[in-house]
Amino acid sequence: MAEVLFYHLTESKLEDALPPLLEKSLERGWKVAVQTVEPSRRDALDTHLWTYRDDSFLPHGTDVSEGAQGQPVLITTEPANANKATVRFLVDGAVAPDTLDYERVVFVFDGHNQEQLEGARGNWKRLKAEGHKLTYWQQTHEGRWEKKA
Repeated sequence: MAEVLFYHLTESKLEDALPPLLEKSLERGWKVAVQTVEPSRRDALDTHLWTYRDDSFLPHGTDVSEGAQGQPVLITTEPANANKATVRFLVDGAVAPDTLDYERVVFVFDGHNQEQLEGARGNWKRLKAEGHKLTYWQQTHEGRWEKKA
């Protein structure tokens, strides 16, 4: 059964918080899928990950890229696990796949977006009822993550 984490953005945007989380996942040897809702958002995140920092390289691709199956980080709009990821990030209110066949599932949601907040609450209740181990992390004023539940 997947370990499920909820990351509540209160001090930064997804574009600032996601790259370090992806880097930590790769450092641990995990393959990652990042699921978003819209193709335009997928493409914007793809572009951002190429340019977010001059001194870093985060290998990734999208579900429409050639060789998508081999990507260490795959940005997708689809629920399928095309790159055989062990960790799945759900961002921008993306809906979790029916089965969570991952070591870890991470919901990252914007605390200033009511729809994303309500979606995270609904996912928390549903997944808790299904017996998953859940943890909730919220950003501090410094932008660090603090475990709240």
